[in-house]
Parts: sequence; structure tokens; C-alpha cells
Amino acid sequence: MKLFCFLALCLTVTLRANDFNAIVLEQIQTMPSGGGYATTRAAHDALLDSCATSSEGIRIQASHAAPSYCSGATYLVFLKTLLVLQNRGTINIGAEAWKALLPARLADGVGIWGRWNANGPGTARLFHELQLGRNFTSYNDAQPGDFMKIFWNNSIGKNERGHSVVFLGLEKKDGVDQVRFWSSNKPNGYGEKSVPKSKVARALFSRLEFPSNLNQIATLPTRDKYLANMLHVDSSIEEVGKMTGSR
Repeated sequence: MKLFCFLALCLTVTLRANDFNAIVLEQIQTMPSGGGYATTRAAHDALLDSCATSSEGIRIQASHAAPSYCSGATYLVFLKTLLVLQNRGTINIGAEAWKALLPARLADGVGIWGRWNANGPGTARLFHELQLGRNFTSYNDAQPGDFMKIFWNNSIGKNERGHSVVFLGLEKKDGVDQVRFWSSNKPNGYGEKSVPKSKVARALFSRLEFPSNLNQIATLPTRDKYLANMLHVDSSIEEVGKMTGSR
């Protein structure tokens, strides 16, 4: 019992040390469970239907986004985190910035959603462009609540197999190192999942630290050529480091 209490205290201290990560984790708890996984036009339409601008900046009804897919799921958590920060007075995102944040029918690399949804290091590239927080590759630096891009193979871009998730931690199951995360996962949809760490070829983490920089959205080029090209070409880990500031 004492050991359990000690571990719980350590987790509490860790989360309090990074308030934005704690809020990300809180928003996961408000998300639906299940709902099915799909990457169809209907799933994307459902994502668009889940968000609209409002007097508070944005209205999110995540239950409408079903079936769902990974980048849409993590983007909703990102938006819900921003909305909480806005309502608490931590940040003040303008109306035009909120409008630009809405998921939309955008090609990879175009706008905010098109960056987040792109192949390759979409979220990390967005974080780097707007200086929203650090990007890194080491599990040793990772904390629960970090956004994470999993690469299931060694390709980055055209030939990649990837997954957008929120990192929840490392654990052991039957002596096997596991990565635990939340996302929309095959086949059930929204929920937590653990996979053997050995199945993750590459990991790229993005930590939200300076959300107020979203007010600089208007300074972003409409289209990020690097991410737009990820549909047609492969990148390298060296290029990812350069384009995301990751180490």
C-alpha cells in the first residue's frame, strides 16, 4: 500500500510539473470511448461536424466524430486543451485564429489541420513553425500527455506506416517493454492501447509549452511544402530533425 501511494504521489508531482500535459490528459477523459475506426470520407465528415466556432472560440462535440481516425482524435484533444486554457484565462486566442484551427477539407501541409494530418512529422512541424513547444525523440524525456507520432516502419513520408497518439507512459507486460498511448485505434476507435516497444521503429514527441503562440497563425505560409511533399516522397531522420528542431 505504501508503495502504491508513493507511485501515485510521484505521478501527481510529475503532472503538476507540466500543467499543459495534465490538461491534455484531462481532455482524454472527456473523449468518447469506442465508436469504431475508419479513414473514410464519412469519418472525415464526422470530424468536421464535431467542431464549430462559437462565442467561446470553438464548440466541440467529440461524440459526433465517429467513426474516427488517429490524427482526428489527437487533434480534438489538442483543440479541447486550447479551449480549456482559453476558458481559464491562460491564453487568449483571437476569433480568426480559432477559425483557422477548425478541421477542414485541406490537403496535407495546408493550413493548421493539413499540417497536423500530414504524413511525416506533421504535428512536430506545426509545433516548430509556431514555437508551440519542444520536439524530441527520446523516451527518457517523454511525459504522459505529450503528443507522439509513432512510425511503425523506418520510412518517413510516402512509404511510412504511422500513428498519431497521446503518450501515456511505458510499462511492462509479462516482462515485455510496452508503450501505452491513447488515440483512435483499429478496430474499436477511441481508447487506450499498449504495444511492444520493439514494434515502434521511430518515435517523435511534441510537448505543448507555449500555446499563446497560436495567435501567430496568420504569419504561417498557407502551404508547408515539406509536409505537402510527404505524400509523394520520403524524408530522412536528419531532415526531420532539421524541419522540426528535434533531437
